[in-house]
Parts: sequence; C-alpha cells; structure tokens
Amino acid sequence: MKLLKQLSRIIKINRVLTHYQIDRMVLSNSRYAWLIFVNQLLPWNWRSKSKASRGERIRFALEELGPIFIKLGQALSTRKDLLPQDISVELTKLQDDCPPFDEAHSKQIIEQALKKPVEDAFASFDPVPMASASIAQVHAATLHNGIDVVVKVVRPDIKPVIEQDVSIMFSLAGLLEKAVKETRRLHPVEVVSEFEKTILDELDMMREAANATQLRRNFEDSDLLYVPEVYWSHTNDNVMTMERIYGTRISETEKLIEQGIDLTDLSAKGVTIFFTQVFKHNFFHADMHPGNIFVLPDGRYAAIDFGIMGTLTPEDQRYLAENFLAFFNRDYLRVSELHIESEWVPRDTRVNELESAIRAVCEPIWDRPLKEISFGLFLMRLFQTARRFGMEVQPQLVLLQKTLLNIEGLGRQLDDELDLWDTAKPFLEEWMQDRVGPQSLIKNIKANLPFWIEQAPQMPGLLHSTLNKLAHNGVGVQSEQITALQDEIRTQNRQQRQRMIGLGLVLTGLFLPLSMLPPIEPTYGLWAQIGLLVVGGYFIAKK
Repeated sequence: MKLLKQLSRIIKINRVLTHYQIDRMVLSNSRYAWLIFVNQLLPWNWRSKSKASRGERIRFALEELGPIFIKLGQALSTRKDLLPQDISVELTKLQDDCPPFDEAHSKQIIEQALKKPVEDAFASFDPVPMASASIAQVHAATLHNGIDVVVKVVRPDIKPVIEQDVSIMFSLAGLLEKAVKETRRLHPVEVVSEFEKTILDELDMMREAANATQLRRNFEDSDLLYVPEVYWSHTNDNVMTMERIYGTRISETEKLIEQGIDLTDLSAKGVTIFFTQVFKHNFFHADMHPGNIFVLPDGRYAAIDFGIMGTLTPEDQRYLAENFLAFFNRDYLRVSELHIESEWVPRDTRVNELESAIRAVCEPIWDRPLKEISFGLFLMRLFQTARRFGMEVQPQLVLLQKTLLNIEGLGRQLDDELDLWDTAKPFLEEWMQDRVGPQSLIKNIKANLPFWIEQAPQMPGLLHSTLNKLAHNGVGVQSEQITALQDEIRTQNRQQRQRMIGLGLVLTGLFLPLSMLPPIEPTYGLWAQIGLLVVGGYFIAKK
C-alpha cells in the first residue's frame, strides 16, 4: 500500500513538472534531452501544457506540489544573484502568498483547539486570512483586552502529504547512496532525516510558541531585534496566537528609505543579530527569508515564524568560530588543521595540500563588496575542493548553512556594498576571547566550584570501589597489590576527605571575594588572582 502511494505521488510530480514544462527547462540543453520526448509518451502527460511565463510556471508547479516544494522555492527566492530576475520575482511570492484554505475550515480548527467559539475567544476575528504560507495561514484578531493579535492556523490534513513526500525523498536518497559512490560523503539520507525533523517540527504550534518565547527572552530590551509576545491561553498544537507586529517588510526597501531607515546600518545589524544568535545565545532563527522579517519604525528588526530554530554543540560552535576567524585572518593553514582535527576531512589528509586548495577558493573574494562576489561560484568551488579531499557534509550544520545563505541574500538586498567580513570579525574575536581567555577560566571555576566541593569527599570511595571491581574481574592487577592499596585507602580515607573539604573551603574563601570584583582585562592582576587560587590549593594539599 505504501509503495502504491509513493508511486502515485511520483506520477503526480512527473505530471505537474511536465504540464508546466519544467522538464524542458532542465533537460533541453543536456545530453538527456531525449527524455523529454519519452516523457511526453506517458499517458498522464497528454494534456495541454501551461502557456504562462517561465517564472510563473515554476511558481505554479511548486505551489501545486505542496509544502516541501514551496519551502524549496522560498529558499531559492533569497538568492537573486543565482537566479534570473523573472524567476526570482515569482518565487518571492511563495513567502506568504500561497493559496489559502477554506475560511470556515479555519474557524472550525480554531474552535476545536481552543474548545470555545471564536466569538468567545476573541473580541474580533477576521475570517479572511491576512497571509497564507506553505504550512499555515494567519488571521487578524483582537483579544477582549483590546490587544491586536494574529492567529496562526496549521493547514488541515497536511501531515500525511509531508510524510509521503519525505518517504519518497528517503527512497531517492537511499538509491543515490547505493548507485553513486561519490554521493555517500554527502550523507543524503541523514540530510533528508534532518529535513524531516525540521518540517515536522513546524507543524507543532506549541513548539513554535516555546521557540518564540525563548528568542524573545534572549533579546529582551535589545535595540537589535524585537520578538512578539505569545498568548498561551489562545495557543494549542495547531493554533498559535501572538502579538501583531506593525512594521515594514524588509524586502520593501523603497518604503524603508521613505521612512528614513538607514539600509547600511540595517544590513550590518542583520549580520550582528545572526552571530549573536549563533555564538552568544546558541539558539538561532533558521528561516530568515524576507517574508519572516520586518522593520519597526524605530529601526529594529522584528521576526515572525519560529517553526525552524537551530542550535549547535559547544564543539561545533568552537570549531566554527575558529574557522571564521582563521578565514578572516587568511590563516588557511589553521583552517586546514581545524578541518582535520574535527574530522570533517579524513585524518590522513595532507594539511599543506588542503591549505593550498582552500587558499585558491578564498583569496578571490577578499576586499570586495557583496555585489562583486559570486557566492554561487564560491560555493561551487568549495564543493569541488570537498570532493577532492573527501570532506563530509555535516548534517547538524545544514540549518546553519541555510541560514547563512538567507542572511547573505538579505544583506545583498539592503546594501550590496556591505563588507561581511569586517562586520563579523570583531564579534567573533570578542566571543573567542570570552570562551578561551582568562575571563573564561574564572567563569568556569565559578560555575563548577560547588560541584567540585560536593564531589570531593566521594573520590576516595569511588577509587576504592573501582579497585574492588578490578580485583573481582582480574584485570591485570595482582591481588596482593590491590589489597595493599585498599588498606592504604582505608587508613587515609578520613584524612583525604578532610583535606579535600579544606581545599574546597579555602578555594571558596579565596574565590568568592574575587568573583565580586568588577570584570577586568586579562592583565597581571587577573593572573595574580589565579595564582592565589593555585598556590593556596598547593599548600593545603601538601599538609
């Protein structure tokens, strides 16, 4: 049954692409052009072909194929440097101009979710959607306390369609891995798995509401980004109610100029917001296409649609920051070393060869504004380098890569003279200093000291237990030696506990006054403070 459904869906995809003549666009100038003729012989392709313009045909095809394909179009819509003008203009309409679903159905979903009539839940409610996207549509409403809100409603019966499309993608990815050996390093099945998790998460309005609340807390009182408030009393699994934003779409640059907004400053703020989310908060908006970003009258960004959020492990953060800084400093040797250390390329890779290849890719883009940089060509050359050295795709970084592309696309729209590197470099240098400098050492000691003090008295007992297990399992240690060690531990156990507790108390006594001092630069004074801790601990341990 599942196979029949997949086959039916594949036939529909083929029928839609053929009707809108997408097959001709893709294959006409390739060695597979003969497939166009074969495709026309299939009975479901005998109907007449669309006569719309090229860009409209692509948009209509994506809309007809559903949410996953619409998402693809949304991602492409931010890359005006990679697409012809007529296509990019049409794809922009996918951001919040998808066909809406029935108004009565929308009210029914809301009433079932909130367990009350719409008239009881809201003082006013507009049944005509103000925007309609691939996953949900949005209605304007007013709460009984007079606050203007928007109500986001998930499209009905969308989950089975998504699951079916993802199932097809899994099948194709698996076939690709088996048929084309070179694609295995790209981990297509893992990438599809990440995509499945992401798009299914978008269907859960409770998750999106929690994401919005966290992001709002992260940027509380910020002059960079405003996040609307969520009203939990009017939110459920498939309905979310949040504060209505009155701003200008970031894509409407002419209106922003009329309002006196400095586009150069706005572009730089966008880069700062991105790096703040990724490296300071480790919680970033991963769907920053122009339909989700507004500008308030005071010049702040305002974000909506929090269904896709990303996080990184501390290790990924550290490697990314070091890679960025090494790139900015043109230290291609360090970039190569980091890729080998993190095993993004095989351990036996010759670092000098990788360094030379990365230099050849990166040097052409330096000291040039965005408008003179072809990131499409840049990425293509990076992929060529990846194939040569067996570099593997990191599935956990797919969302970050997508967000980087969105940010670059937004930056290009606002200010094509923006120097992305100069804007980002000071932020990353400060972040690295905070993570690996002396101040970081003090923060880590302060954070872990209570745990160390709590665990210290248990250490002798843990060692005793470990030796007992070794003795019973006969792991290469003589029984007499273990017995002697156990006797020694028993006789010294009480003394050791007292020493460890004493050490913890003295370290606490030394550290707490220091922790109340204002932050200082990594000068001799700071090293003197650290020295006090080390020397104090040394003399206590000797007693």
